[in-house]
Amino acid sequence: PILSGQVDGIGIRPSARATGADGAALDPPDLGHAPAAAPAEALPVLIEWAKRKLGDRRLEALGHRVVHGGLRYSQPRRVTPALLAELESLIPLAPLHEPHNIAPIRTALALRPDLPQVACFDTAFHRSMPEVAQAFALPRALYDEGIRRYGFHGLSYEYIASVLPERAPEIAEGRVVVAHLGNGCSLCGLLARKSMASTMGFTALDGVPMGTRCGDLDPGVVLHLIQQKGMTAGDVADLLYKRSGMLGLSGQSSDFRDLLASDSPQSRFAVDVFCYRVAGHIGSLAAALGGLDGIVFTAGVGENAAPVRAAICQACRWLGLELDEAANRRHGPCISTAGSRVAAYVIPTDENLVIARHARALLGSTAGTGPKASFPRG
Repeated sequence: PILSGQVDGIGIRPSARATGADGAALDPPDLGHAPAAAPAEALPVLIEWAKRKLGDRRLEALGHRVVHGGLRYSQPRRVTPALLAELESLIPLAPLHEPHNIAPIRTALALRPDLPQVACFDTAFHRSMPEVAQAFALPRALYDEGIRRYGFHGLSYEYIASVLPERAPEIAEGRVVVAHLGNGCSLCGLLARKSMASTMGFTALDGVPMGTRCGDLDPGVVLHLIQQKGMTAGDVADLLYKRSGMLGLSGQSSDFRDLLASDSPQSRFAVDVFCYRVAGHIGSLAAALGGLDGIVFTAGVGENAAPVRAAICQACRWLGLELDEAANRRHGPCISTAGSRVAAYVIPTDENLVIARHARALLGSTAGTGPKASFPRG
């Protein structure tokens, strides 16, 4: 990458960091005295900063991660007013993400209507899942309307699938479970590097517990909260999306760094529940794949939390996984023993690289021929 950067703490205490092509730190964008309360508010500063740093290179495109692409979108698309209107209709399926994905696109359209933009969908990678993996046991008419399992974190899984032949060639074309573990978490079962099953379903609430999201939940709990506790739909949404998961279990924090550093029994319990659920879903995905050749840990927790990986791997010993504890402490890349029947790896993900590649590929036939650089926005 010519430039890399990130803005953290948007809406709380925004701060920016950036690096150049050599990996050395650069002066980051100045967010000013009115810091960004939402991603769209940071975008004008980022565009101007990128233009200055690129020098004689042209800012040629913006690539965006869009969490939900619905039934229609299995490939990246150039942004148009019609596409934006369709994406607006998908907001109820990803209320924490989709509005924040769409708002910067609209901001960029207002600032630079001449600048091409590309939407890359987190659900697209999972369109290869067979129907049995997509279906809920509901009337077929609802399935046909689009109430089905979509899966998310597809850009991360797409990156891991692309590098498996280089990083883990012995399992690349086999049966692999990729565990994307961060503040948002899911697992995906790959067969020959294609998605066959995912723990996330209709929305990004399903599957394993996350920072503030509940993961698997008996639908009867939702009915109970509404019918017996008198909670509104908005109350339930706030509970399940923002006050559950690690935050709810621990009563302290949604951040695994805080939980692992804490001596609190509630924090330890939250981590134990998380590892138990992840290991259970690995077993389920192994069944969906007809066996298991490897596990890949990725994203913030998967890449950095050795105690979490160790607990999950220990729970998967029955599958033939033998953990190399020393390799796990140094974060791999291979953290299984030489004799392990199931290999385990730690592979950092790079969703922004996938976005940049898609933007370049989609716009390549119409893009200019001068010096250029894509500036992906995840």
